[in-house]
Amino acid sequence: MEYQDIAIGLDVGTTKIVAMVGRRNEYNKIEILGIGKSKSVGVHRGVVNNITQTIEAIREAVSEAEHSSGLKIKEVIVGIAGQHIRSLQHNDYITRLDFENVISKKDIQKLIDQVHKLIMQPGEEIIHVLPQEYKVDSQAEVGEPIGMYGSRLEANFHVVVGQISSIRNIGRCVKAAGLNLSGMTLEPLASAEAVLSTEEREAGVALVDIGGGTTDIAIFKDNIIRHTAVIPFGGNVITENIKTDCLIIERQAELLKIKFGSAWPGENKETEIVCIPGLRGRDPKEISLKHLSQIIHIRVCEILEQVNVEIKNYGNEEQKKRLIAGLVMTGGGSQLNHIRPLTEYITGMDVRIGYSNEHIAGGENGIISNPEYATSIGLVIKGLDDKKKYLCTNAEMEHKYHRYDENSELISTKFYNKNRRLNSEEDQNHKKKKNKTKSFFEIWADKFRQILNDTE
Repeated sequence: MEYQDIAIGLDVGTTKIVAMVGRRNEYNKIEILGIGKSKSVGVHRGVVNNITQTIEAIREAVSEAEHSSGLKIKEVIVGIAGQHIRSLQHNDYITRLDFENVISKKDIQKLIDQVHKLIMQPGEEIIHVLPQEYKVDSQAEVGEPIGMYGSRLEANFHVVVGQISSIRNIGRCVKAAGLNLSGMTLEPLASAEAVLSTEEREAGVALVDIGGGTTDIAIFKDNIIRHTAVIPFGGNVITENIKTDCLIIERQAELLKIKFGSAWPGENKETEIVCIPGLRGRDPKEISLKHLSQIIHIRVCEILEQVNVEIKNYGNEEQKKRLIAGLVMTGGGSQLNHIRPLTEYITGMDVRIGYSNEHIAGGENGIISNPEYATSIGLVIKGLDDKKKYLCTNAEMEHKYHRYDENSELISTKFYNKNRRLNSEEDQNHKKKKNKTKSFFEIWADKFRQILNDTE
């Protein structure tokens, strides 16, 4: 199997680190070749706070994924989240001097590069520049401007920003674990790749990924990303409250939440009791399931109220911006009992739990389709898509070189003959032409590698 046919997603979360190896089969489904999982002890609310522990956890997860897949993992695409992430809307434009020619990818890239030069707050770096609607001269709401004539190209952008130090820390952990970083993407965008359908993105949908340390939100409308947000608390806040109120250890609190917890207190009776073993010979502790559900209910309501605020900030109350497809919940927190009806009650929207069945080969009955792996699967999908774009760009470049010049002589003979070396002049010309045809993925990857190199 060629290494270029597979992708490895690395989800560095607050509660767990997952390394997932996958490839596309002949039916365009994602076939999971291997998976590794380790407990995350060096990450807090999506941000690395212990480099050594995070490196060891990454190595453990990667080693397990290598063992299960039988492949040596060399590079990974990593998800990024955390309370340092913020987003903003920005409008920008360029004036085309060669307006007699049609708009090309080069013009789009020039506009995107211009947005990347925005001055951010001290210590911040632009992670994603996501085009929304374009405007060509006086014609607004243009979905695809390539091939059109126009002298002024304008666009609205959704810009995702994060702290440089947090980005570098994740990159340093990956490199120290002996891996190359092929790319980085915002985790809610990766989760969206795994659980949302094209119809939902078009109709309007809010993806809510409840993780251990953060709750990530991504809102789509008309197949365009409209809003992203990171709420700086998730399932761990619920576990911490159970531990504190019930006077038990964290492991017991987590098990209580998963096995007996409910987001809807009315489902439990006062007489329902669960017995927790005591520590070191101490007497067992009896805990009321109704009291347990009340603790969970309060914290889940706080998270969902913040989700509701972000949906309102997007503008869901406007008729034009209405999210017809409602809300899709994923992540480990979405498996909490009765969280779906509570979410419907608080948001007033239709809600479903997001699984990755649609994209996974034979994943209908497997644990891989579990919502807690949505981000990992999305990262694999993103990694495969990026490699496909990269190969397509190279193919376009090769096609460009493989042509006849004005004298009907094949000018690409030396370039394609592997037994000959390009002389220095040809090599420089080739590099210049290659730089001109770089894809957005290549440019972003080069920029991110430069950030990492600056830390050394």
